[in-house]
Amino acid sequence: MQKDADPRPIRGGAFDYRGAAIPEYAPEKDSEPDPGEVVWAWVPFEEDLSQGKDRPLAIVGRAADKQEDLICFLLSSKDRSDEDDWILIGSGEWDSENRPSWVNIARPLAVTHEAVRREGGNLSREQFDAVVEAARTKYPAQG
Repeated sequence: MQKDADPRPIRGGAFDYRGAAIPEYAPEKDSEPDPGEVVWAWVPFEEDLSQGKDRPLAIVGRAADKQEDLICFLLSSKDRSDEDDWILIGSGEWDSENRPSWVNIARPLAVTHEAVRREGGNLSREQFDAVVEAARTKYPAQG
């Protein structure tokens, strides 16, 4: 992919984001993706952007230059305790098995409302703040 190319996948879904973000905690039970919620969207693999799969994403805010783009981070229920760029946030209503979730703060993503396939639940305010703070601390230029 060229440096100046549009990072949005042709098929829709999440895309890598490098820019200023405005953190916002505003989850609403309204069938629309909002900051502070966990949603599912197609996420391309880092190794091959033409391939990917549906993954849960924690929405933490909006793009400073394009408010309709929601800034988010990938979630995983796989134990990532030995990986520095993943933080443990605990469980939530987005996982029916109530497994602890890990958030990858090293790969900020953006997603549009249209690319979200479904809502999974809300982050608690504490979970949201932990993700935002970890991203700001480790990667100050991103947050």
